[in-house]
Amino acid sequence: MKNAISWFEIPVKNYERAKQFYTIVMDSEITDHHMPEQNMKYGMFPYDNDNNGVGGGLIEAEGQNPTSEGCTLYLNGGEDLNVALEKVENAGGKVLMPKTDIGENGFMAQFLDTEGNRIALHSFM
Repeated sequence: MKNAISWFEIPVKNYERAKQFYTIVMDSEITDHHMPEQNMKYGMFPYDNDNNGVGGGLIEAEGQNPTSEGCTLYLNGGEDLNVALEKVENAGGKVLMPKTDIGENGFMAQFLDTEGNRIALHSFM
């Protein structure tokens, strides 16, 4: 097994709002892959074309409920997670944990997105 995680999905109640939030905070394009026949709005974060890396998406569909409780999903904070973290509140989210040193494992932070999901960031600087 190359990676412990192969795919993740972040549940949202308002796809367009969430897409805008993550596009701003993560400085990356969310690609629409809606599935109208399932009444589902779906957008994918960038991942390598060979699918050798971990990828994920935003999902708005029945039964998909944002939450601040449960598993913690860590998104790649890039070279310095402060770059993404500083955009959270202007994009409509809330910083829950500022950039925190975790020793040899780098740095982490947590935020609440526009949909009510608690999401974390990780970087080595």
